[in-house]
Amino acid sequence: MAAEAKSAEGPPKVRPVTPLGILAARLERIRSRVEQLAPDDPDLQSELREACDLAGGMDPYLARSTTPESAELDRLNRGTLAEDWSPEPDSPEPDGQAAAGLEPEMLSGHVEGQFLKFLVAATGARRVLEIGMFTGYSALAMAEALPEDGRLITCEIDGSAARFAERHFAESPAGEKISIEVAPAMRTLEKLAAIGESFDLVFIDADKGGYIEYFHAVLDGGLLAPGGVICADNTLMQGRPWLAGEAGENGEAIARFNRTVAEDPRVEQVLVPLRDGVTLIRRAGQEA
Repeated sequence: MAAEAKSAEGPPKVRPVTPLGILAARLERIRSRVEQLAPDDPDLQSELREACDLAGGMDPYLARSTTPESAELDRLNRGTLAEDWSPEPDSPEPDGQAAAGLEPEMLSGHVEGQFLKFLVAATGARRVLEIGMFTGYSALAMAEALPEDGRLITCEIDGSAARFAERHFAESPAGEKISIEVAPAMRTLEKLAAIGESFDLVFIDADKGGYIEYFHAVLDGGLLAPGGVICADNTLMQGRPWLAGEAGENGEAIARFNRTVAEDPRVEQVLVPLRDGVTLIRRAGQEA
């Protein structure tokens, strides 16, 4: 299994993949060491307990303070965590495409899903484009906020993930608003641009090395409607863009993307420290 086995207390836990989650886990390890190495320093132990409580308690508090997810999203979440995402040998996808390294930690999850759902409703979006779907949690969350005649097109390269998502979409009334394009994202973006499609909201959550290309394709290809918003996920990338040392391929890719967006005079943006970071981008000079 890609995730830990379920316990009686709920769904399996996943490894921390956000800056705050990683910080909380490291503080707990430091706290354990201090308790062993400095048992006679109660003040230091108290400081560390407070730091651990501050870092480790924030995400659960955010979840408790956020509107609960729908029953359909809860089932999708639990199903994703329980699924074995290890690749099947000798089972190529029909078009020869598959995403590498699928893992349950890629799921957007409750708080970010509600953020995206809120964003759709607040912007009055009727047409949504998602670049990178995985098992469809974020797509379904956004579709739940779309009007009855709203549409969401989502790009996914991995056929197994797309089939998993389709099964869950079929169990939700909002799933009827979603169309899945199983192909490399740039191929789909070029096709949509060629037929004159445009979208009120574009959510980018695919391979990090492709973010800059997707960003330019959306802006230059006319895929962003007037007044539209781009939302890019994972723009904090576990803290790698600013930490000293080896950033890794994804960390370097996100750092380049963040610089590209910040230096582009056509847009204005804000990076929100939600989970692993989401950046909201719109054309500069738009009225609020």
